[in-house]
Amino acid sequence: MRTERSLLAVLVAALLAFLAACTDRPVDQPAPAPAPPPVPTSTQIVVGVDDLGSGFNPHLTADRSAVTTALSTLVLPSVFRPDANGDLQLDRTIATSAAVTSTSPFTVSYELNVQASWSSNSPIAAEDFVYLWEQMRSQPGTVDAAGYKLITDVRSRAGGKAVDVVFSEAYPNWSHLFSDLLPAHILKDAPGSWTGALAGGLPVSGGPFRVVTVDRSRGEVVLARNDLYWATPSTLDRIVLRRLDPPTLAEGLRTGDVQVAIPASGAKVRAALAPLGAAVRTQQAPRPTVSELRLRSDGGPLVDTRVRQAVGAIVDREAIRTAVAPDSLAADAFGLAPSQPGYAATAPAGAPARPDPAAAEQLLTEAGYTRDADGRWSLGRTPLRLVIGAGAERTTDVAVAQLVAQQLRAAGITVDVVAPPSADLFTAPTVPATPPSTTTPAPSPGASAAPTTTPAPTPAAAATGTTAPTTASSTTLSSGAPAPGAAVPVDVLVRPRAVGGDLGAQLASDYGCATPTATVPNPPATPAAFCSTALQPVLDSLANAATPDPGQLATTERVLWAQLPALPLFQPVGLVVSTTAGDAATAGIGPGPLTTGPLTGAQRWTAPHG
Repeated sequence: MRTERSLLAVLVAALLAFLAACTDRPVDQPAPAPAPPPVPTSTQIVVGVDDLGSGFNPHLTADRSAVTTALSTLVLPSVFRPDANGDLQLDRTIATSAAVTSTSPFTVSYELNVQASWSSNSPIAAEDFVYLWEQMRSQPGTVDAAGYKLITDVRSRAGGKAVDVVFSEAYPNWSHLFSDLLPAHILKDAPGSWTGALAGGLPVSGGPFRVVTVDRSRGEVVLARNDLYWATPSTLDRIVLRRLDPPTLAEGLRTGDVQVAIPASGAKVRAALAPLGAAVRTQQAPRPTVSELRLRSDGGPLVDTRVRQAVGAIVDREAIRTAVAPDSLAADAFGLAPSQPGYAATAPAGAPARPDPAAAEQLLTEAGYTRDADGRWSLGRTPLRLVIGAGAERTTDVAVAQLVAQQLRAAGITVDVVAPPSADLFTAPTVPATPPSTTTPAPSPGASAAPTTTPAPTPAAAATGTTAPTTASSTTLSSGAPAPGAAVPVDVLVRPRAVGGDLGAQLASDYGCATPTATVPNPPATPAAFCSTALQPVLDSLANAATPDPGQLATTERVLWAQLPALPLFQPVGLVVSTTAGDAATAGIGPGPLTTGPLTGAQRWTAPHG
């Protein structure tokens, strides 16, 4: 009995020892809860810009801007894209093949990637080719439309995933066509879709990013990853394009709120960036446009070539460039831009390459004009009056218009300046006589300010053709001008000319005749309504050549300087500014190809750190 009690005591002691060894906390304390999973953070890069532009159709002259270029590069599908050297390469995310399949008639066949689709889930298909072709051949104010006008048919195969494009004649540079395709399923039946539907953004995406918001009041365009993109997805969640004035831009780069910036180059932005020193890297990035004056040749005083030449002899192009865009590149040719390989000035030794008041006076006199006692030019009893137009949203263009008006007024020509919306100015034969919204329009935030108007010249100044000292004036519509709102034709148009594409097609698009065809019996006129029957065969040959003939290019330049349907001014230059964190995230952002710009390849950017 004692043995059993002893054994029981040993067992109890052993059990208590075991429990004591296994329990190092009170038995009523609960186990800790598992840690919650980390909350993912959105990755983004903020890109500073100085202007959002007036619209986002990359095929419209009115919508040309750095932001439109960035959006079209990242959002819209293109069959061919430029590589780092600017050479076009097939984008296989859009088309698996593209080749000439017949020479009689000349036919190019595209096999589209079956996975390629818009973010609305509609396929990128033949109807998008048809829509772009139809708009480019029939709408005014388009960019480099000559190649599209050679197309006679666009045929769909394989349920829209194969396209045959038929041309009226051989077109070796067909790879320049069908870039920045637009969504036909959304736009083709929308009233005013070519301009209106894209004024507030791009409704769907066919690229690695999509446009989420365009907030003009806040000055922001937000791009987000296109989650329906079928190829390699973007690394970043968002890219924010934010409009900033130079001081705010510099502060954002200093604090890290802005990683990259692509403003226009100018004194104000350079002064704001100077205190940052080596904390930022700055590169020049020429823009894919040349600012020019288009001189109307189908009516009004400038129908006379001698009057156009007189205007060219009066205008001081270098003074204008220095005042509104001192960091720009002086342009002295009608074809290539100054930043392009092979560019050479083609301007003649005298006027209109440089001002020549005596030549202007002789030309106007030969055209039948005489001067009154106040130095004003008239034809009989009709004063020589010109209307200069600039897009209201394009502040540098408005500054150019005001300076040209100064110079012409000082030479005895009556001038009115109008600034309607760009979409109207570049597409309509007449526009409302709307004066600029201010009497001292500022160029883009990065540029230098420019004087705007000048008082009427003294008789002595008018007689010599010299420009009077400039002072501010409160009027842009002169005495006897049409009432504000009245429809007027524009004699001198300040506009951007697109560069960087197929040179032959570019020249034919800008300076060729608007020739009716069976498919387009009433084609839109070119901006200056210029047509030279002698030059047209040369332009046609250039447009259809695989490599433009140097002799034909020289002939074209010589004729254009003599006829003067336009007066080249300058090629705008932007900046690419990046912080150390921005360089790390973008793998060393640079200017990029001329036509696609600094945001080329942004789908491979990573989140900034530091």
